[in-house]
Amino acid sequence: MGLLDQVVGALSGNQAGGNNSLLETVLHLVNNPQTGGLGGLIQSFQQGGLGDIVNSWVSTGHNLPISAEQIQSVLGGSTLQDLAAKLGVSPQQASGSLAEVLPNLVDKLTPQGQVPQGDLLTQGLDLLKGKLFS
Repeated sequence: MGLLDQVVGALSGNQAGGNNSLLETVLHLVNNPQTGGLGGLIQSFQQGGLGDIVNSWVSTGHNLPISAEQIQSVLGGSTLQDLAAKLGVSPQQASGSLAEVLPNLVDKLTPQGQVPQGDLLTQGLDLLKGKLFS
């Protein structure tokens, strides 16, 4: 199931899209203007010494895996604590979930190997409106 299908499932109340709370939290992370959105998140990984990994997610090739520990080192304690609190899990569980979700999510948000500019949430909702109401 693609990312768009998961988002549509979440909006329609269909639980087949997976953990909606995790999806909402991760989408907030990649769309947070305070941290620079998706571009800022990618830059954080690059500055954290994980450029090869995050660049593989953006590129059109194979996505390299990331560990929960690497997520922790890049996002830092306060960001991870906030995400964990929103999800109702420990920071270790949150970083493990992010390690599973982020590679595919970033890959899907950068289909031509380009980081989209602007507000991803608005762009996604506009795309959904076109699909749902056309």
